[in-house]
Amino acid sequence: MDNDKHKLVILVGSVREGRFGPAVAEWVAEQAVAHGGFTVEVVDLASYDIPLALPAESPKYTGDAYPRPSGMTGLTAALATADAFIVVTPEYNHSYPASLKAAIDWHFTQWTAKPVAFVSYGGAAGGRHAVLHLENVLTELHAVTIRDGLAFPNYFTAWQDGRPLDPGTAGYAKTLLDQLAWWARTLRAGRETTPYPA
Repeated sequence: MDNDKHKLVILVGSVREGRFGPAVAEWVAEQAVAHGGFTVEVVDLASYDIPLALPAESPKYTGDAYPRPSGMTGLTAALATADAFIVVTPEYNHSYPASLKAAIDWHFTQWTAKPVAFVSYGGAAGGRHAVLHLENVLTELHAVTIRDGLAFPNYFTAWQDGRPLDPGTAGYAKTLLDQLAWWARTLRAGRETTPYPA
């Protein structure tokens, strides 16, 4: 990996049939590549086996020995090697999808001392309720959540041909990515210098 760039994982949080998440993630990935500060990997939760039933042990304390299903190996590796995350999430019933919660709960150290930004979509609220809940959850895992995110209210009328109609959106995405790059650089340097006191 280019030492001047940080590995960014863009996580598609919905596995629902007919979901809009992959279109949003593809556009976000384009913005991240154009930004130039990241190597980008889009990780789609629909591609992995993520059971809801969890082992008795905590992933916080068992680390690499945590007994995850073999179908989750690629997901775990992507999260572990990431320097930063963008979570793409819809809003389901005033919160985020169960698939995303399960993926988060199967891991712990993979999130620790890393920055997470959010891109949400939905009806009138644009997925903001989902993001508020995710901020609480990821803070508990010692991740650092980014203030400036993107939200797409009424995405079904706000997008056309895989792109948002608002011409200002790319500028908002750049602000998000600038902040994410700063935190990725700062937190990676910290992790490499001193073990995080979790």
